[in-house]
Amino acid sequence: MRSSKALFNGNRLQSLGMIALGAILLVSGTARLAAAADDPMTVVKTTVNQALTVLRDKQTPTATRQQKLRDIVSATFDFNTMSKSAMGYYWKQITPDQQQEFQNVFITFIENSYLAKINEFTSGEVKYLSAQNDGTQYSMVKTNVLMGGKTPIDLDFRLLNKDGRWQIYDVTVDAVSIIANYRNQFNRIMATKGYSTLIADLKSKEASLAASMGT
Repeated sequence: MRSSKALFNGNRLQSLGMIALGAILLVSGTARLAAAADDPMTVVKTTVNQALTVLRDKQTPTATRQQKLRDIVSATFDFNTMSKSAMGYYWKQITPDQQQEFQNVFITFIENSYLAKINEFTSGEVKYLSAQNDGTQYSMVKTNVLMGGKTPIDLDFRLLNKDGRWQIYDVTVDAVSIIANYRNQFNRIMATKGYSTLIADLKSKEASLAASMGT
């Protein structure tokens, strides 16, 4: 039987998704004003196009880009919503202290996951297809990504409007939600082994990722 740690190993969905997250986050600082005023399509298009420029700039040390990402990550992604959704039903079953601990560890895990993939997205071409709004609060920006002659990827960004600013709370790869994928894994561990095992496994994986990046 697979250990719970094996559930967090990289696969196509998570790998591609983390590259996408890294691309968006690289320029979330410069897009902060646009996010406050523009529509979701403009926000995504601006950030992705600028990210591609940064990713292709090999003169910028990887460590510098990594630090930039950590400094600005909270400006673009709604990690509170992402953490609650990733834990799902069990979010209300854990204590407030555990909720805060999980969110902190999950954020670091997500950050290190995309940082480990940051150099893989250097020759991609993004096609912007449509923006589908659900009222005034939710939106999904649909894109298609071509990466070095590989099979095109349907990459969609789900955004939430909070206080007049659009924030990303999920990314879907070929119609599969990254957050839902994590929720399925986390819920299996919670149901069979409990919170202490889940948080220990996340911390272990996060430490392994950090070590692999030399941080």
